[in-house]
Amino acid sequence: MEILACIGVILPFPFYYYLWNHPQSWVNLCGRGRDPCKIMALVSHFFKIVQFVSLFSVSDLHWPPPFYFWPLFLFGQFLNFRVYQLLGEPGTYYGVRFGKNIPWVTEFPFGVIRDPQYVGSIMSLVACLPWVPYLYIGLWVLGYVFMIQVESKEDPSTRAKPLS
Repeated sequence: MEILACIGVILPFPFYYYLWNHPQSWVNLCGRGRDPCKIMALVSHFFKIVQFVSLFSVSDLHWPPPFYFWPLFLFGQFLNFRVYQLLGEPGTYYGVRFGKNIPWVTEFPFGVIRDPQYVGSIMSLVACLPWVPYLYIGLWVLGYVFMIQVESKEDPSTRAKPLS
């Protein structure tokens, strides 16, 4: 069960890596009339469910949480929701890589926290350490750190051309 949980936790990251580096193939696969961001969001939500089920399968839930849980978890989720609020689905799900024009955002948390969505997700995961073994939280965090590095090298020449 533990190896399946490890696989479940890291499963999305090869998908994200591929889409970041080969956006045109994703746009082509989605086809005309289909929004590659929306389809990426659907696949990503499925992967998120797999990740949560994987964590739950190895967790030892008990109550009450330690004092640091609520501030870490809630601020982490606030960052996630704020990023989605500001960028929307196209900005959150690689719209710029899929040939969409995404406006530059400078409102908080952008300009204050580098990679605020990843930072928020990491904070939320760290908050869960009392219940989930370090290995699984560590793998998930490493996946985020890996994607931060991948996404920091945005090559405009590899951006997809929207299908007309």
